[in-house]
Amino acid sequence: MASARPVLIVDDDPDLCQTLAEQLAVDGDFAAATAATLAEATALLAAPEARFDAIILDLGMPDGDGREFCAQLRQAGHKMPILMLTGSDTEGDVVRGLDAGANDYIAKPFRMAELLARLRAQLRNFEASEDAVFSIGPYTFRPSAKLLSDPARNRRIRLTEKEAAILKYLYRAGRNAVARAELLGEVWGYNAAVTTHTLETHIYRLRQKIEPDPTNARLLLTESGGYRLDPAPEDAAAA
Repeated sequence: MASARPVLIVDDDPDLCQTLAEQLAVDGDFAAATAATLAEATALLAAPEARFDAIILDLGMPDGDGREFCAQLRQAGHKMPILMLTGSDTEGDVVRGLDAGANDYIAKPFRMAELLARLRAQLRNFEASEDAVFSIGPYTFRPSAKLLSDPARNRRIRLTEKEAAILKYLYRAGRNAVARAELLGEVWGYNAAVTTHTLETHIYRLRQKIEPDPTNARLLLTESGGYRLDPAPEDAAAA
């Protein structure tokens, strides 16, 4: 199973933050970090190797307006889904939140099951959109375009549909190894005609495309029973 997806909760209500974090972690799909102020959220987003797949953002924060913060995040290039929480669901408030760049607007009090469903829906939409961009070593990865770009070398690598799906699933797993059988099931589905040899052939071809030295892999690593992606840019750049 892929590792829990990191979500940032920005809300000054400690009880709500704790409840949200606990509920997000129930099924193991999400792992939440919390920030009680916009300043704390800014610091978390700017931290080395920071990665958040989504943000749950309260409208009224002690050190600023959530809508303005959302707009600043979009201006800074953050593309991940942002779900805005508010005590008011008037049409004017909803419009202003969406205009600021929020993907969804959820009025308090809300049902946890609904919030989780809407969070998952936004993540699915994002991953299928042209805005989805992930960093893998020296590359920027656009799953929808099946494209890896290396700006430093002015290089673009076209991927097949299966290659893009493999990279996407391994990225979702973070630094955790993914078993071959799991990767086969996720990328090819339950097709009896597909064997681990098929997967190994695709991994070999991927390494030929993305590794500076395919015989000494630094990005796409073989682990016991499976594979792991090491997205650290500094390691790849040194290769």
